[in-house]
Amino acid sequence: MDEMLTRERFEQELDRRQTPKVRERLREGTVAVAGLGGLGSNIALMLARTGIRKLFLADFDRVDPSNLNRQAYTISQIGMKKTEAMSELIRQVNPWIELGFFDGRVTQENAAELFRPYPIICEAFDSPKAKAELVNGVLSQLPDNTVISGSGMAGSYSSNLIKTAKKMKRLYVCGDGTHGISTEESLTAARVSICAGHEANMAIRLILGEEEV
Repeated sequence: MDEMLTRERFEQELDRRQTPKVRERLREGTVAVAGLGGLGSNIALMLARTGIRKLFLADFDRVDPSNLNRQAYTISQIGMKKTEAMSELIRQVNPWIELGFFDGRVTQENAAELFRPYPIICEAFDSPKAKAELVNGVLSQLPDNTVISGSGMAGSYSSNLIKTAKKMKRLYVCGDGTHGISTEESLTAARVSICAGHEANMAIRLILGEEEV
C-alpha cells in the first residue's frame, strides 16, 4: 500500500468526488452480493470503490481459468476461493471497507438467515434455479430487504438493451431480460460489466433513498 494513502486521505478523496449528503449516506451503506462471478465480482469492486461501509460476499466456487474473460480475477488467483480472491482485490482498492463472507451455496432455506442484516442484496448467480431460490427466499421471509437481480447480459447486442426495471416494490431486475447464458450466446466482459454497473448503481440509489429507476 502507498504509505501516503491513509484512511483519512482515502475519505478526503471521496469527499472531493461526492456531495456531502451523498457521502454521508454512502459511508453508512451496507450491501450483500450473492454470487461472485462476472456480475458479482464487478458489482463488489464498484461498491467498494464507492466507499460504502460494509459488503457481504457469498459464493461457493473457486477461481477458474474460464473466469478470466469476464470476471475481475487475475491469473495469480486461479484456484483460490472466490470469497478470498475477492477480498484480496477489494483490499487493494479500499482496505478500510468492512467485509463479511459466506463460503457456500445460497438456498431458499438459508437465504433469510444469511441476508437479514443487509437491506440491499445484489443477486448475481448464473443458475436460474439459484436466482429464483434467493429471490423467493428473501421476498417471502424478509419484508424489509430489497433484491436487485440480473437477467439477460449475454451476447454482443446493443448496450442500450440493458436496463434496470422495477418489477415489484422490493425487486429490481437489470439486463435485457432475454439473452441469458446458453450454447448459442457468447459471454463478454463488456456486456456483463454493463449489467453489473446497473446493479451497483441501483444499490447506490437505494442507499440514497432513490427507489425509482
